Amino acid sequence: MTAKSRYDNLSSDRSQFLTEAEDATKLTLPYLIRGHEEYDKGMKQLKTPWQSVGAKGVVALASKLSLSLVPPQTSFFKLQLDESQLGEQFGPEIKSELDLSFAKIERTILDAIAASDDRVVIHQALQHLVVGGNALIFMGKTGLKLYPLNRYVIERDGNGDVIEIITKESINKDLIPDYDKIKPNVPYSMDEDEDSEECDVFTHVKRDNNRFVWHQEVHDKKLPGSQGKAPIDSTPWLPLRFNTVDGEAYGRGRVGQFIGDLKSLEALSQAIVEGSAAAAKVVFTVSPSATTKPQTLAAAGNGAIVQGRPDDIGVIQVGKTADFATALEHMMTLEKRLNEAFLILSVRQSERTTAEEVRMTQMELEQQLGGLFGLLTIEFLVPYLNRKLSTFQKTGQIPRLPKGMVKPIIVAGINSLGRGQDAQALGGFLQTIAQTMGPEAITTYINPEEVIKRLAAAQGIDVLNLVRSMQEVQAEQQQAIEQEAEMEAIRQTPAMMKAPAFDPTKNPELAQQQPPQ
Repeated sequence: MTAKSRYDNLSSDRSQFLTEAEDATKLTLPYLIRGHEEYDKGMKQLKTPWQSVGAKGVVALASKLSLSLVPPQTSFFKLQLDESQLGEQFGPEIKSELDLSFAKIERTILDAIAASDDRVVIHQALQHLVVGGNALIFMGKTGLKLYPLNRYVIERDGNGDVIEIITKESINKDLIPDYDKIKPNVPYSMDEDEDSEECDVFTHVKRDNNRFVWHQEVHDKKLPGSQGKAPIDSTPWLPLRFNTVDGEAYGRGRVGQFIGDLKSLEALSQAIVEGSAAAAKVVFTVSPSATTKPQTLAAAGNGAIVQGRPDDIGVIQVGKTADFATALEHMMTLEKRLNEAFLILSVRQSERTTAEEVRMTQMELEQQLGGLFGLLTIEFLVPYLNRKLSTFQKTGQIPRLPKGMVKPIIVAGINSLGRGQDAQALGGFLQTIAQTMGPEAITTYINPEEVIKRLAAAQGIDVLNLVRSMQEVQAEQQQAIEQEAEMEAIRQTPAMMKAPAFDPTKNPELAQQQPPQ
């Protein structure tokens, strides 16, 4: 079966979710999922909602999710040594050294993310998740690529694991290598114009045991050189969902959960705007038997003198402004509920993003969204970081980690906010010991070299040629003791010479040793 026919077959399962996503985007951000009009020639003007609460809510919630998943200026993951390897392949004393090496790898990945546009694409994907509940990210060599719900289909097994993904995109024919060799002799379909500069390219991704394999097709023919493969744990294809329902291959968005309130607010906003415009309209009437001419009134300027009778002129206004009070009150109630639903009541009041702020945002998301952040951590953050590790090892940007000996464990998300959490935990541990057992217990039981190494790893600081080793410290201490002993001996020499033992007049033995004058 070709990729196009398989795409058409799976589109029927997607139709319900796509329709709901299109309805949701019309009330929030109409440009996210545009429906069938994107296939039309030219640009169709999108309809603007009558209210902005939906758009503001989507942007605010997506920003909070982005701040929690990939916060700037803060490490949001860490690599750990598999504890089972301690004592077998490595001694416990090497743990801190490995932590320092892992910290360097983390800084390399974080610097690469900061220099790329990953955060921009991730924020766009999160907007799609909030509105439509689904988004697909492809991690290519040049960066991330986002596929909206109307550009891909997916199939999952009973456990929710991905079995098949097919994407559809329009690409210029000039960008397709050897297009003249694969173009059909007859028109491909009624939907595709033979004279068009673009054609549909399908990417077919299938699960093959413990890996994903994919290729591209144009006009039911495979494109040469389009094949690819990757292990499941480091796949570049990341299908994301907002809320999951057992047995459904697609997710459901946050907007769909409050679509009733949004529709009510949309109708009331339209009624208020149109009613206010009608109420503000003023119409002058002139009696049919009046001597005052309407043309004269229309042409008269401000302060002009015209001939006529005031009784012949009337004013019509809609005196229904008081009836808007009920609608406005209901609108305020709806807006309050939607603000709570999209978490736009709490506004950040800080100039820099701190680890504590990110942690509080994560807790807020976890409490309000019921485990959503954990789902995004599993389906997005962990595969995203695994792919980054795999790619950087292949390109030589980070050293290769030996398989079977060192197993990096990614601890991400709300469970641990990078190595900054380690620094706080270590500081709290030392403070507890000092408060419970006294400050002298720290010097007695705590290894200062190990504390310094762990704090350096937690802060992401390279300690090379910065921190002295215990051998160097002990050598300097021994040298200082010896120098102090020598100085003390020098200081005591004059006093010792004045003692009776060194006085020949008082010590006969010393007098006998003195040579005669």
